[in-house]
Formats: sequence, structure tokens, C-alpha cells
Amino acid sequence: MTMSLTTELWPDVQPEAARRLMLAGVESFARRGYHATTTRDIAGSAGMSPAALYVHFPSKAALLFAISRSGHEQALALVENAAADADTPSAALRAIVERFVAWHARRHTVARVVQYELGALPEKEYEVVAGLRRRIEDIVRELVVAGVESGDFRTADAKTAARAVLSLGIDVARWYTDRASMTPDELGKEYGELALRMLGGTPG
Repeated sequence: MTMSLTTELWPDVQPEAARRLMLAGVESFARRGYHATTTRDIAGSAGMSPAALYVHFPSKAALLFAISRSGHEQALALVENAAADADTPSAALRAIVERFVAWHARRHTVARVVQYELGALPEKEYEVVAGLRRRIEDIVRELVVAGVESGDFRTADAKTAARAVLSLGIDVARWYTDRASMTPDELGKEYGELALRMLGGTPG
């Protein structure tokens, strides 16, 4: 649990002790599941006393929220940047899938908690994260619509298509490990090709 790793994962979080607790939370939630994890488990993994956790996070749910919100904000930023960097719907969609998949593979443990422990969030916090998810989906849906209008894609339901495309990346966090035969970037490129074919586009 190094400072460089926690800084890389959560560059905007201060102080370092809070980042250590977030990493400990990720490791504990991924290993045991949110509901089976105690604050003592998290604090112990971070090398702190249970009371120290409450200095930075008022509850276990608040810690999960910080992890989930940060992960979704990072995913939203990479989707926005990928869309802005491309000139056509097809190129934008490919870039989004490549980066989205690579992020979920590279950060598979974090992403697994971010994507699969949503149901444990309190209602108010869940709505914040759900809003970030909707913004991601809206960007992809709008690209699918634009691609259909330009002739790049062929699909009758842009909303369903957008969800299917994003599901490709989300599912990577469930099965990817550091022993996988493809690197995150290689997997992203492969999935980018698959996504274009799924939408009726022409990879090239």
C-alpha cells in the first residue's frame, strides 16, 4: 500500500491517510463484499485504529460513496475526453470503448467495487452516482444517434445500444486479472472493434 499507488488512484483526495483508507476499503470490499466488511477490517488493513477511520469518513457507507463517486467521475472524464478528441461518431465510439475498457481492466479491483457495490449505497448517495452514470450513458447514446444519422451505425434503439456498449467495459472488472493474456490497452482495442461491429459499423 504505497503512497504512489494511492496518489495515482485518487490524486484529488487529501490527506494521504484518507487515500490509504480508500485503498483498504477497496481491498476489503472486493475480498469480502461490502456487507461482510467491518470498519475494523478496513482500519486494520490500512494500519490504523478503528477510531482513525471516523476522522476521515463518518461511516463505512461514506467510504464506499467516496470510492464509487471518484471512480465514476474518472470514468466520466475519460468518456468526455475521448468523445472530444474524435471527429466522427465512429471514431469517438471506438475511442470511448478502448479507454473505458482499458480503465476497467487496469483498475479492475477498484472498478469491481465501483460497479458492483452500488446497491449498498444509501439512497441520497446512490442518486449522485446514478447521475454520473446517466451522464456517461447520455454521451454514448448521443454518439450512437449521431452515428445512425450519419450512416456509421445501424441500430433501432440507441438507448439499449449505449447500455450494451458500456456493459462491455463494466463486465471486464468482473473477470479481468493481472494474469490475463491481453494487456488493458490490447483488450481495449479488441473491444473497440467488437463495439463497432455490434453497432453495424465498419472497423478499420
